[in-house]
Amino acid sequence: MENTPPARHPAPAQGARGRVLVVDDDPTVAEVVVGYLHRAGYTVEQAGDGPAALTRFAAHRPDLVVLDLMLPAMDGFEVCRRMREHGPVPVIMLTARGDEEDRVLGLETGADDYVTKPFSPRELVLRVDSVLRRARAAAPADGAGPLSGGGLSLDPAARQAYRDGRGLALTLREFDLLAHLLRHPGKAFGREELMREVWGWDFGDLSTVTVHIRRLRGKVEADPARPRLIRTVWGVGYRLDLDEEGPGAPADADGAGAGDRPVVPPTGGRPR
Repeated sequence: MENTPPARHPAPAQGARGRVLVVDDDPTVAEVVVGYLHRAGYTVEQAGDGPAALTRFAAHRPDLVVLDLMLPAMDGFEVCRRMREHGPVPVIMLTARGDEEDRVLGLETGADDYVTKPFSPRELVLRVDSVLRRARAAAPADGAGPLSGGGLSLDPAARQAYRDGRGLALTLREFDLLAHLLRHPGKAFGREELMREVWGWDFGDLSTVTVHIRRLRGKVEADPARPRLIRTVWGVGYRLDLDEEGPGAPADADGAGAGDRPVVPPTGGRPR
């Protein structure tokens, strides 16, 4: 991990940008991350294991959590799950390995982003900035009012979502993704475009989008294996269809997007 001090420049007022909880049992990593976030203007609290993190989380609810995956006593997955029980909070997960299985599991647990060690603290600060911007954007400028269609209804200001009148427990990013699709029904989006428009990133692992689409289907579709709302468009990505008439097409085994086995063929007909 890069651990050289950042260039000297005027720092924002301490704590002006929000409160961050850093959870890592490696004191060197924690010291560097805490230092960079302090200099970026964040109030930072620190914990070295899962139980301590949950105690600090309950005492002072942070605006965002930077959470190491490999922790003593309780791993990052379990810590994230327990934090999510108390309501949505943005989580950036740190992973010691670049294994796709760990990354996918972290995202499925509810993490909003992940960073693989060794990493650049400067990049981590940028990720924190990006995730917090999205978390604080309660109502995007291009669609501040309620959204509805296909049995779905969303209130962006209240951050509430329903399917046929039943409340949906969506993570921060799942909500933003569904809101974006509802604003553009019938339009096919590539994963790169969704990453840019929903995540606000110009770079990143596209499996992030794939995992969130799969999780979202599991919450909004009557039969996630044969999605009628969120369709995979061959060679493009994903599209929200508000006309649910007719049988749904089978989803890809991993919910993947552009470039994978077609679910909705280019002709629009049913797959054979």
